[in-house]
Amino acid sequence: MTKLIKKRRNARTEIHSAFEEESLKADRVKITVFDYDEMNCIEKVAANVEDCFPFKNKPTVTWINIDGIHCTDILEKLSAHYQVHHLVLEDIQNLNQRPKAEDFGDCIYITAKMLSFDDARNDILDEQVSIVLGDNFVITFQEEKPGDGFDVIRQKIRLGKGRIRRMKADYLVYSLLDAIIDNYFVILERLGERIEQIEESVVLTPDTKVLNTINRMKRHLIFLRKSVWPLREVVRTVTQTESPLINEQSLAYFRDISDHVIQALDTIEAFRETVAGMLDIYLSTLSHRLNEVMKVLTIIATIFMPLTFIAGIYGMNFNTQASGFNMPELNWPFGYFIILAVMVGIVSGMVIFFRKKGWF
Repeated sequence: MTKLIKKRRNARTEIHSAFEEESLKADRVKITVFDYDEMNCIEKVAANVEDCFPFKNKPTVTWINIDGIHCTDILEKLSAHYQVHHLVLEDIQNLNQRPKAEDFGDCIYITAKMLSFDDARNDILDEQVSIVLGDNFVITFQEEKPGDGFDVIRQKIRLGKGRIRRMKADYLVYSLLDAIIDNYFVILERLGERIEQIEESVVLTPDTKVLNTINRMKRHLIFLRKSVWPLREVVRTVTQTESPLINEQSLAYFRDISDHVIQALDTIEAFRETVAGMLDIYLSTLSHRLNEVMKVLTIIATIFMPLTFIAGIYGMNFNTQASGFNMPELNWPFGYFIILAVMVGIVSGMVIFFRKKGWF
């Protein structure tokens, strides 16, 4: 009986803990709403997901941004009210999605990688951004990370700058994708500056640290290419879809995004070729230095070979009077100095010969 009571208590404790954890997750989710047309703009931070429901049937364009995708309850309520396909909900919570675009009829789902460069860690940080385009509404889902690249778009909506307030929801999707891609060029500019620094180091100080920097740069470029390359298919899917959610006048803007993606890919490929060339230069420089060291050591060994030969002969010290044969040089009064002079002469002659040959 006591065990049964303890089990029930533990079960109630687990349920209570799970409920508290879900509540804490919901508290960390931030929901912001922009509702606008050409004349008016409403911006608010929703206290709960239910505050977003009244915007669904409005003729204005509504942008709902959710920071934090860990609370399943909020995502399910919002998806159910805005009639978002349940497969989209699964993709939103899968953070390892490859950038893609899918047409579900009532909505178009797009996912992309928002990248930023961390100077402190010297690394590229990524965040998955999911975009759902529906009839007069756009819902974006982001991970719970500080900041994003959409502040420029928010400012344009607030101030009514550009054509964003005059266009439909599909133009907002274009603006979001364009902001993500523009940030790629910021990262490419930073990587370009670092590549220039590496080029100088490869020539001046080709050490292990430089090699590690080159390998790190190669990983950055591979990761960047994996994030950018699928966007070509994303834009192609959006421009070729027959969905009424994409207006004819917005197609030109999406094609412009395609040009930006191709430009980014060309820059990435150019950087990869540059880094590969730097690795070849690094290996060539090391090989050249090793050859120089080996050449000096070989010359020194070659110079000492005849000296070792001469010293070896006189190191035998034969003095066989019984056989009637003696090494005559052993009894010379100045034999030691003569042999030293011969050794110096041999060394000098070999050095002069090597210099004329240009071997050092």
